[in-house]
Amino acid sequence: MSHGNEPMTQPYVADRGCLADASDLIARFGADAGFEAAARADRSRDRGNLSHFCRWRQIERLIVLLSDQTARGTVH
Repeated sequence: MSHGNEPMTQPYVADRGCLADASDLIARFGADAGFEAAARADRSRDRGNLSHFCRWRQIERLIVLLSDQTARGTVH
């Protein structure tokens, strides 16, 4: 199901730690939190740590979702 031209996607959250890290970066870096998560993902990739690269990319996407003021899904 989509909303207008925008596809509905359900965010994947691996664990509570991802949400905690996303919230922490938002609190510490504000509007630049996504850039910080991306930088951490890049550092992990450069070190060959694919697991941490994927984790920080997921956190980057969570930051975008948490920062968005638009309601998603069904609102009761």
